[in-house]
Amino acid sequence: MAAKTILMPVGDFGEDYEIMVPFQALLAVGHQVHAVCPGKKAGDFITTAIHDFEGHQTYSEKPGHRFILTHDFDAIHPQDYDALLIPGGRAPEYLRLNPALLESVRHFAKANKPIAAICHGAQILAAAGVLEGKRCSAYPACRPEVELGGGQYAEIDVTAAVTDGNLVTAPAWPAHPAWIAQFLKVLGTQIVL
Repeated sequence: MAAKTILMPVGDFGEDYEIMVPFQALLAVGHQVHAVCPGKKAGDFITTAIHDFEGHQTYSEKPGHRFILTHDFDAIHPQDYDALLIPGGRAPEYLRLNPALLESVRHFAKANKPIAAICHGAQILAAAGVLEGKRCSAYPACRPEVELGGGQYAEIDVTAAVTDGNLVTAPAWPAHPAWIAQFLKVLGTQIVL
């Protein structure tokens, strides 16, 4: 298996599990993951939030961890990356306002490179205009963005994920086993037990 270089845009109050778990899992199987944030540099940190499902009308939010960025956002070139991973949480609601980030997302879609998004990450995909005709899961509150972006909202179990071509999406962190496994398959990663 050839190692892939994966771009992961993050921001303050991104979902802790949706940042930490795929970051560490992809590193563990030999891929490189470059975590970047607009307005921040390598060595800076973002503050994450833990979103939990406790029977309320929506998720609750608790303080997460500091996550250290690995690369400078301003120095990235999307053509240098094999894939894109977009975590959820509250960060996508403002990251989607960054024109350079949206242009990077468009590069991955136009080049048909693997893209994984979870939870509110679909907000960035919709803002970039790359969901047209795609089946896409997301946190249920993001359904309007998926549909207004021309995508078909995949209403699946919170522990499930969906793959449409090179796009792998899931509703929230309980889907990590399915979402990460499907993303690894799209990346061409083979794990032999």
